[in-house]
Amino acid sequence: MRLLLRKLWCAFLRKNAMQSGRFVGLYRKFCRPDGEEWAQFLKRHHILYQMGEDCVVQMNVEITDPKHVRLGNNVRMTGCTLFGHDGSINMLKKMTGRCLDSVGKIDIRDNVFIGHRAIIMPNVTIGPNAIVAAGSVVTRDVPPNTIVGGVPAKPIGTVDAYLQRCEERTEALPWRHLLAADNFAPATEELTRLRCAYFFPPEESAG
Repeated sequence: MRLLLRKLWCAFLRKNAMQSGRFVGLYRKFCRPDGEEWAQFLKRHHILYQMGEDCVVQMNVEITDPKHVRLGNNVRMTGCTLFGHDGSINMLKKMTGRCLDSVGKIDIRDNVFIGHRAIIMPNVTIGPNAIVAAGSVVTRDVPPNTIVGGVPAKPIGTVDAYLQRCEERTEALPWRHLLAADNFAPATEELTRLRCAYFFPPEESAG
């Protein structure tokens, strides 16, 4: 009965959040939408300046100025922060009595992945087919087909080369037949068994 009530409660919250933008805090707390669902919410209610199709935005993504952010198609973000302004301006205004402002857009083009704990600063454009490595601080534009990493972020490779390495490694995996091209493979018992046997061979486990 308790499980049924929880499902009904979540269905009520999800419907109201998606249709009218109501009870968003409760919706996030109890329904825990995944990145695809949360991106649909952001797009449906025009939270960002613009958002393309097939985006994934995990709930732990922090966007300080959503109306300054534009996302292309197939943008994936997890646990990162997008800063649209310089918070020190308020301190400087109070200190000097001057009229100051420091805001900027963040423009993320098609087919971009931004890793966990990466920080994107204002006035940055991330070109199409790019990857921002986890923990990076991006302070300048990222060229197309580029992987950037570090603090501050610098080019560390190309997406084309990384894709080729991934394809070569994948072909050698014993669970290759269980993978799908359009998404992560579900963590089935067979997939978990094959991966554990591959990662921890018997001779290593025996030690």
